[in-house]
Amino acid sequence: MSKAFFQSLEPSPCKTRFPLDTVLKNLTFNEQGLIPVITQQYDTGKVLMLAWMNAESIRRTLATRAMTYWSRSRQAFWVKGESSGNTQTLKLMRIDCDGDALLCQVDQQGGAACHTLRSNCFYFEVDTVSSNVVVNESIPL
Repeated sequence: MSKAFFQSLEPSPCKTRFPLDTVLKNLTFNEQGLIPVITQQYDTGKVLMLAWMNAESIRRTLATRAMTYWSRSRQAFWVKGESSGNTQTLKLMRIDCDGDALLCQVDQQGGAACHTLRSNCFYFEVDTVSSNVVVNESIPL
């Protein structure tokens, strides 16, 4: 049903508006009740991380503008920066065409989006020429 809902929106012209609650009710969550969210720095476009949200973490994020994820390892809500000080403030949330992934543009405060203290979680780079994976950012000293 959710995919059909988003397919029904496809012919809508630019600037067409839909009630937020209706759209959020039609998101596709996996069997654990989660949806993937790609987090991107709003002003540079740098991809910071991939995390997961459930319906409640989406509501909390929209209400507070503080990025609130669902931690699969801790089975608990995780407000980015609550313990590290490396906060993310929501600037823009987008939903993909199938309603099964989110893109959140944020203002990352503090240098580290990754738990390793790197600026982002995508610090392994695949070198297809040499068939190696290269670490492209060191842990800050």
